[in-house]
Amino acid sequence: MSATLRYWAAAKEAAGVAEESCAGGRTLAHALDAALASRPDDAADRLRRVLARCSFLVDGHPVGRRPLDDVVVTEGAVIDVLPPFAGG
Repeated sequence: MSATLRYWAAAKEAAGVAEESCAGGRTLAHALDAALASRPDDAADRLRRVLARCSFLVDGHPVGRRPLDDVVVTEGAVIDVLPPFAGG
């Protein structure tokens, strides 16, 4: 399975890229694990800390509070990684 991860704000900074392809299993958890595995340990740790605070959209649909292992990701899916935003 191949998906596109699009990172925003602090997630983009932690990932070091705005967008990347990932090959992983069939769930959001697998896709994120594949993205983490492609980085050196220190970069993976930094991204992991940011991901813990993020919300996600899969093909425009909010994941909400569902466990990431329960969120199915289909071939060609677009996953938006959204850290908490500040502002007013």
